[in-house]
Amino acid sequence: MAGNDMHRLQTLDLAIGATEAVQKHYSRHVVAAKPVSQRKLDFEHRRPRWMRECMAEATGVFFYVFPGIAAIASFTLNLESPVGVAAFGSLFQIGWAFAIGIAFAIITCAPTSGGHFNPAITICFAIWQGFPWKKVPYYIFSQVFGAFIAGLLMVGMYWPEIREFKAESIAAGKGLVYNGGPASLLCTFPNPQQTNLGYLFLTEFFVDSFIGIVIWAHLDPANPFVSPVSAPFGIGLAYAAMVWGFADIAISTNLARDLGTRIVAAIFFGSESFTYLNYSWIAILVNIPATIFATGYYEFLMRDSLSAIGKGHAVHEHGEEGLKRHITNTGAIETGAANVLRRNQSGSDEYNLGKQE
Repeated sequence: MAGNDMHRLQTLDLAIGATEAVQKHYSRHVVAAKPVSQRKLDFEHRRPRWMRECMAEATGVFFYVFPGIAAIASFTLNLESPVGVAAFGSLFQIGWAFAIGIAFAIITCAPTSGGHFNPAITICFAIWQGFPWKKVPYYIFSQVFGAFIAGLLMVGMYWPEIREFKAESIAAGKGLVYNGGPASLLCTFPNPQQTNLGYLFLTEFFVDSFIGIVIWAHLDPANPFVSPVSAPFGIGLAYAAMVWGFADIAISTNLARDLGTRIVAAIFFGSESFTYLNYSWIAILVNIPATIFATGYYEFLMRDSLSAIGKGHAVHEHGEEGLKRHITNTGAIETGAANVLRRNQSGSDEYNLGKQE
């Protein structure tokens, strides 16, 4: 059996996602592998595929959210520390925590589920790349659940400090839910003067669109600037760049990250976590239309499907005959795809490549 066929047999057809960027990265030997027992193979065969995918999505979101909100807690809870704020964190550190968390999430979990880690990305893969719609609900549930567990664990680990912070905030008459307050350790809240919801909507929309285009470009198999090694870190840095630029004026960037942790905030700090300045719907929902817009922008204006076919990363829906008809009908081919197809044909004029005008 061919190597690629064996790979697909082992993974039961990888879900579309970040895995697309690394699917050629088949094997790497760190230590000598012991023989795989039949018992292990039987166990893995009986294990439901949907359960593996759900656990991978939940774990990936946990890996992304947990270090990020832990960095926020480390920074916020030590603002009055006699040791000094610089000893415990900064906005720069928070951006890196989210970026590296995303990279670790992709590296760890994408081979199993495809590495969506964002409901908007899952929906976009269903719209543009043929991801099964029947999987969308349980992918989204798993993503929100992963963020929820990350929020619970962070609160548990920082509870003595959070409890003291709560008491101080109440004594100062500030309450528990505001930007910089106890609830903001978990999810986003706007500044008190940010009462213009249209402004907040546009900020969230364009930040999420920026991230969406960068993700889609990294997952484009025809992109020559993205390698399997760089893709996780490039995607993570897109998030970090937006944190560094716009975290001070309230951004969420991910439905699952915000909703999962906002539920935890509501449990510990009250229902105002969902009603404060009527902002929560922006943090939770705007990510979806923004990411659809971003990926649609890439699909309609930037995608080069012929190049992907020429590089062996995609096929024409009607096979070789369909590709021949397309090239015959168009007469001229974009330079990049043409060069690849020429090499593949080894000088043959079967696809009329030598007759460009």
